[in-house]
Amino acid sequence: MKRINLFLFTMIACGMLSCTGNRGQQGQDARDSAEDSAEQTAANTETPSDDRGYIVNVGDIAPDFTMTTTAGETVKLSDLRGRVVMLQFTASWCVVCRREMPFIEKDIWLKHRNNPKFALYGIDRDEPKETVDEFVKQTGVTYPMGLDPGADIFALYAERKAGITRNVIVDPEGRIVLLTRLYDTEEFASMCAKIDELLAD
Repeated sequence: MKRINLFLFTMIACGMLSCTGNRGQQGQDARDSAEDSAEQTAANTETPSDDRGYIVNVGDIAPDFTMTTTAGETVKLSDLRGRVVMLQFTASWCVVCRREMPFIEKDIWLKHRNNPKFALYGIDRDEPKETVDEFVKQTGVTYPMGLDPGADIFALYAERKAGITRNVIVDPEGRIVLLTRLYDTEEFASMCAKIDELLAD
């Protein structure tokens, strides 16, 4: 009888320990899950970038900014609503920019510059006006060039240290419809076609 009682006591005690252990593990699992959820929420509040360095996406409202052009004109992006807007981020030290800019001049600017529904602005990244003036002269472009001291405008669209050249096409409602990176002939042709399509509406 004593052996049976001892056996039952041992079984009950082991069962209780097992249940307690499971409850402890379940509690730890719940805490781990809550921590993972909190980390994911925190990660989702940060502005993600794509593999090209953009922190904006097609479909986003283009971040607003005000800049001064080399001609002394003050331009605010939101004031251009109702027009198709092309923003070209560039700099004098960028070899790819120099390669792309004559095509922007010839295939986009000269084609659409007299269209009141279109606006094109180069945005020079963190260079003084004198450097930008010389850059414009060397490349032979005639479209307006804005100044971006500290690359603060650039940082609204891409990681501050991300590369250029890159273009942002904004529709008349102020939404981004196309983002390009570097100079790829097929992507450039698609951009030209997109601008034509938007202006035909």
